[in-house]
Amino acid sequence: MARSEGDSWDLASSVGATATMVAVGRAIASADEHGLIDDPWAAPLVRAVGIEAFTMMVDGKIDIAEVAPEAAAQVKSNIDEMAVRTRFFDDYFIAAGESGIRQAVILAAGLDSRAYRLPWADGTVVYEVDQPDVVEFKTRTLADLGASPTAERRTVPIDLREDWPTAMRAAGLDPNRPTAWCAEGLLIYLPPEAQDRLFDNIHALSAPGSTVATEFVPGLRDFDPEQARASTDAFTRLGLDMDMPSLIYHGERQSAADYLAGKGWQMTGVPRTELFARYGLPRPEFGDRDVLGEIVYLSGTLP
Repeated sequence: MARSEGDSWDLASSVGATATMVAVGRAIASADEHGLIDDPWAAPLVRAVGIEAFTMMVDGKIDIAEVAPEAAAQVKSNIDEMAVRTRFFDDYFIAAGESGIRQAVILAAGLDSRAYRLPWADGTVVYEVDQPDVVEFKTRTLADLGASPTAERRTVPIDLREDWPTAMRAAGLDPNRPTAWCAEGLLIYLPPEAQDRLFDNIHALSAPGSTVATEFVPGLRDFDPEQARASTDAFTRLGLDMDMPSLIYHGERQSAADYLAGKGWQMTGVPRTELFARYGLPRPEFGDRDVLGEIVYLSGTLP
């Protein structure tokens, strides 16, 4: 289903299904011999969503590499990238806590379970922002599974296209205290102007000492929809309606690093390949299926 103004979704449709797909990657990566991440809630959450092909994948009953042998290297690299991506943001939040930050915000949290699995510093409040149906589903499912947050968890059930800064303040966020912000896997689903507005709001809510982590996807500039469809044909063979080109906003946009640097943030970036090397994983092999390009993982601090 193509994006439209004011569209909505659950975790089995549209953009929401991509959050479930990411959880599939975390679940498989958690069982990988590298042991880079450990997300015990990813697989149970995927099963609860109920998309049959995704459930079969996390249960080891189906292997995309067998369905599409020509994509085997890509599939392995995709899983490895989910491991390094998850570890990057995990390390970011842990470092923020070690620096004394006690407010953490996960924007478009989806099925992210960091509030339940990271060793948060005492006194940390974790805010999770997402659409109301998504927030309610994850909260209820994890409660039914017997999961307990490892920090004080506050949900902010609101669409990011609405007045989420006011909702954040109402939930208790204190703009006068440093905050650790995370926008993981979010920006490609925002038009360029909405991306800028997101960071305008983050900046307005951030006290000195605040941090931010996100990514820059250079492939959006020269994005080829047909190449993207070809790169996800394995999902189509599994009966999944995952037409990624219809879900993302591609075209020219400014890197979050440049945009925030213009507001005084001190930003750094780590290219994907360098991150693989940092965490001891083999160089990714995407070939001509690498439609998003060499993703750069970004982090920064507001002096």
